[in-house]
Parts: sequence; C-alpha cells; structure tokens
Amino acid sequence: MSFQAYLDNIEKKTGKRPEDFHALAQEKGLLGPELTATQLKAWLKEDFDLGHGYAMAIWAVFKQKGWVSAPKASARRTA
Repeated sequence: MSFQAYLDNIEKKTGKRPEDFHALAQEKGLLGPELTATQLKAWLKEDFDLGHGYAMAIWAVFKQKGWVSAPKASARRTA
C-alpha cells in the first residue's frame, strides 16, 4: 500500500485529513516538543480507532510538516 493510500484510507475511516488531526491535537494540548510517536499513536487509537500503521502515517506527516520534532539521538554512555 502506498503512503497516499494510507492517508486516503484514514480520511475514509475518520473523515479527517492530517491537518484536521493537527488542529485536534493542538486543541487537546498534545502538541509540543515532548510529544512522541507513541503518545500520538495512543491518542489516535483511543479516539479514532486507528492502528499502528495508520497512526505512524499521521506521525510521518506531522514530522514532514514540522509540526513535531524528530526524536533526538540518545547520548552514548562510555564505561
């Protein structure tokens, strides 16, 4: 399935486009530097019954549009 097909299926299922999810996430106070893919996925699952693949497609759009930050590489520990 193509990336666009994921987005099309999400819109068919929920009636919402990524921009709509962005606005709703803002309203819920979810957006911010601390938002993770896991948190977004949990919200989309709970409120819209979207599975992992669909939630990750929305996360990818959020990253592409600059609405969320890409996770920072964790610092390596030296023993």
